[in-house]
Amino acid sequence: MAETERLQKVLAFIREKGWSHTCHEEDGCGSIDFEYRGVPYHIWEFEDGERGVETNVRHGGKQEEILGDYEAILLEIMGEW
Repeated sequence: MAETERLQKVLAFIREKGWSHTCHEEDGCGSIDFEYRGVPYHIWEFEDGERGVETNVRHGGKQEEILGDYEAILLEIMGEW
């Protein structure tokens, strides 16, 4: 598994839960792919004038972009599962 310096709080949460995951970093942006209850999820960080993530953690099959304090938002969503 490649390591990323990005998304450390989310990565720590996923590891604490023991969920299978992979993570990568490229061009200063992190990505995490993981599985929860047999459903694949992803968190792909981007920077396009503003840093954010593209993810399907809120709606499973539907992707959305989250800007601002996206790590806190992701942790809140995943904490409700």
